[in-house]
Amino acid sequence: MSEFTEEQIKRYSRHIILPEVGGKGQKKLLDSKVFLVGAGGLGSPAAFYLAAAGIGKIGISDDDVVDFSNLQRQILHSTKDVDHSKAQSAKETLEALNPDVEVVPYKVRLNSENIIDIIKDYDVILDGSDNFPTRYLVNDACVMLGKPLSHGSIFRFDGQATTILPGKGPCYRCLYETPPPPDLVPSCQEAGVLGIIAGIIGVVQATEVIKLQLGKGELLNGKLLLYDSLSMDFKKLKIQRNPACPMCGDSPTIKELIDYEEFCQVNF
Repeated sequence: MSEFTEEQIKRYSRHIILPEVGGKGQKKLLDSKVFLVGAGGLGSPAAFYLAAAGIGKIGISDDDVVDFSNLQRQILHSTKDVDHSKAQSAKETLEALNPDVEVVPYKVRLNSENIIDIIKDYDVILDGSDNFPTRYLVNDACVMLGKPLSHGSIFRFDGQATTILPGKGPCYRCLYETPPPPDLVPSCQEAGVLGIIAGIIGVVQATEVIKLQLGKGELLNGKLLLYDSLSMDFKKLKIQRNPACPMCGDSPTIKELIDYEEFCQVNF
């Protein structure tokens, strides 16, 4: 894109007047390609703000359909979308918000066979998945491809986020080497989440992606942001790359992608 249209100048004016963004930065965003894992609680607010910011291409994967129980936090979808594809609903919502954005829906569950082909052409990956097998799969694929990854997760009244830059800091397995046993994961009936927590953490993830694409600010690389909504407390913990990490360590033992056993999804 060599120049902005009059409509784009108006649409992105609050970005363009920021010295840290300007016209060059906005063009970087319009040229960016971001892939979102999940069109649910975290993917919804992240996708909204990425599309509004003018991220030129957004891929979004979700093989699920919209349920009434999603609408308390999954703001990409509305009542009319119940029983329809989340990925397709996301495409319609985001392209209505900003026609500059190309939204590519993937109505599939990511697995070891398809993830590399799906994400390889995107600049940044944002993981809003709701289950441990997918989180580990996405982390491992990003490390293998050298793709920056924004991780977020939420539970009840709490959330966390970090940014993973393969080769420049710790990966998800440096924090949690292997998935927890299924019997330690709360059942679907036991788990819950305050809807707005998804908005807070999802927007943190989107902020990290935009900063990364602009090359501005300090990322959550090597840091874990913890949010406790009941005390309204944000904390940052330093995390180190683990030299013995099976994925990104000095002598990695994981050489191929793993499909861990799927257990109860908390459906965030």
